[in-house]
Amino acid sequence: MTRKSINNWVGIQTEVLERIHNRTWKPGETIPKEIELANEFGCSRVTVNRALRTLADRGILERKRKIGTRVALYPISNAIFKISLIRKEIENQGNTYNYKLIKPYPTISKHQRGVHPNITENSHVIFIKALHESNRKPFVVEDRWINTAVVPSAIHQTFEQFSPNEWLLENVPYTHGEISFSAINCPIENSSLLNIDSRDAVFQIERTTFDKEQVITNVLLTYHKDYRLQSTL
Repeated sequence: MTRKSINNWVGIQTEVLERIHNRTWKPGETIPKEIELANEFGCSRVTVNRALRTLADRGILERKRKIGTRVALYPISNAIFKISLIRKEIENQGNTYNYKLIKPYPTISKHQRGVHPNITENSHVIFIKALHESNRKPFVVEDRWINTAVVPSAIHQTFEQFSPNEWLLENVPYTHGEISFSAINCPIENSSLLNIDSRDAVFQIERTTFDKEQVITNVLLTYHKDYRLQSTL
């Protein structure tokens, strides 16, 4: 194979992808060792390692210690889902955003309202219900619980001008999260806010974010029946 001089991991990644795409390296086939690729490209083994590791994280390569690296037989495309700022999502569609606080509640304990099981019995949360509008039309209802043991400053927020979605993303870092998607008949308490029939099917997202082992917030987003989720592969 013709020797190429590539001294950065992005360039190596591009070359590896091209060889997989044109079937120089076929699915299930073991590719050359890192030291061999480093010699071919005239770069360090560390640079090659980073490129291959990135492709392995994307499911394109499979790496096993003492066995080597091979092209994935059944490559996996991972969907990328980011916690979005609802206001930005609406504005990026060219629409006007509007926020309405529906119900601010005082601090309530877990036994009064079920939330994520990682919140202990002694934990207290505040509950906020809000409506986000696009061009003055209902877009999504936000039902959110915030763990004040982790975010005590939330107690002093009224959430009248800014949504908890926006405030949390700007002020509270998180380490990881859990997310689930559902298609349900719209709950009666939300159907009037969304201006739809309670029998209408709607898309719902439940998301929990954590700071290590502690729950920061749990949110249930109920979208208008016309909503479509878009992501990237």
